[in-house]
Amino acid sequence: MSPTGLPIPRAGAASAPLLEDSPPLRACLLSGGVSRRMGRDKALLLHPEGGTWLERTLRLLLALQIPVTLFSRHEQHLRIAHALSWDAPGNSETPADPATAATRQGDVVAPARTAAITPLEEPPPWEGPLLALQRLMQRYDGERLLLCPVDMPDLSLAVLQDLLTATAESPGGRIHLAHDGKRLQPLLGVYPSLEPLRSELTAAVQRGERRLQGWLATQAIKTVRLDPKALRNVNHPQDAAAPGAVSRTEREPST
Repeated sequence: MSPTGLPIPRAGAASAPLLEDSPPLRACLLSGGVSRRMGRDKALLLHPEGGTWLERTLRLLLALQIPVTLFSRHEQHLRIAHALSWDAPGNSETPADPATAATRQGDVVAPARTAAITPLEEPPPWEGPLLALQRLMQRYDGERLLLCPVDMPDLSLAVLQDLLTATAESPGGRIHLAHDGKRLQPLLGVYPSLEPLRSELTAAVQRGERRLQGWLATQAIKTVRLDPKALRNVNHPQDAAAPGAVSRTEREPST
């Protein structure tokens, strides 16, 4: 078990459900926002299970035993992911300089060995998750991308596995998105980086589309009903007082 109470992947441990001959699966965590409504960086809020929301979510994705990419414009986030990656089981060598750990588009720095997490710097312009998804699809051609937000502090390994199981049971290159029973949660879903989807997304971005929901309205998607408690989004300070969201100031003694 990890310090956050999450299972750490080991040789022979259960992995994400996959179909034989299916495209490889990669988890992509988005943490490039500015948290305007929260008034502070949500990714760096402390989680009751230990560590920050960012660390907790990365550990959760690592437990699926698939490659993990952190896509963020924030240098601190990239450094956290770098440090956590080399702390993962099986990575016993001394890590490279964190300054060269973040892989920039067009300037790939190949480490001496494969890290558990790939910290990927999001270049400007920063125009929301649709553009981020398009950039990830261009980078990871031929893979299925498990998109995940950093602001679902109650997300569980079981819920992620339920989503992936539903995806494996319904192949064919369709987008599979989480649904909490009331609304779609498009930042948690499996997006195949396959044709014609990749080209359609690129064309939409080139036309100026920046609304994820707007683009999804043009696509055939399959919704996956999941535990609504695990899909709780936290966007405001009052939400951070609820279970699964503890602010740094609430955990530190006053001076």
